[in-house]
Amino acid sequence: MPVTAAITATSTSDASRGAALLRLCQLVSPALPVGAFNFSQGLEYAVGAGWVGDEPTAADWIDGLMQNAVGTLDVPILYRLHGAWSCGDGAAVRRWSRRLIAARETAELRAEDRHLATALAKVLAGLGIDAARDWQATPDASFAAVFALAAWHWRIGADEMAWGYLWAWTENQVLGAVKLIPLGQTAGQRLLDRLIDRIPQVAARARSIADDDIGVQAPLQAIASALHETQYTRLFRS
Repeated sequence: MPVTAAITATSTSDASRGAALLRLCQLVSPALPVGAFNFSQGLEYAVGAGWVGDEPTAADWIDGLMQNAVGTLDVPILYRLHGAWSCGDGAAVRRWSRRLIAARETAELRAEDRHLATALAKVLAGLGIDAARDWQATPDASFAAVFALAAWHWRIGADEMAWGYLWAWTENQVLGAVKLIPLGQTAGQRLLDRLIDRIPQVAARARSIADDDIGVQAPLQAIASALHETQYTRLFRS
């Protein structure tokens, strides 16, 4: 291949990867109007009960959920949803989305997932992604299903999508801990610095989980979420 042709091909490839990276940044940005900041996924009750009360216990709580809930339920299904969208298999998309919603252990967690899914579908439809329109009114729409749709549409790779999903979840949990405990901003950054190293490992393990092994092993989160429904004072919706 002539040098000029090789440079052009490399530039085109770099531009495509760069475009996908920028779209991923858009998808995981706190500025994305889906309202994720309204939800703590049981962290608020855990802080109120004294289970989480400082930087080390916050790190343990968030890491534990990443390893045993998000990384064993959301992300394995997220990979399957990305594959289903890529193959045009709408039935598989809906089946995996229903399974994810069914695996949520409390009414709050199911309501959160549906809210985020509907909100993201509305955003994507407004950006011209027509396939998102039906998901604004789908009862068993999951956030992962709509997130995977965006990733597929914007040609974001499956692994990059999984890292972004985990990053967005982790950042939201850390921000919740900063508000609730409370922690300083530097402590929040230390938490992110520690947890970010986990993300590629969790994603790699999630990709290899068999269908029958997908699930949650985080009983304290289920208890915290259930009790949060009747918690006297609340900042968060979950």
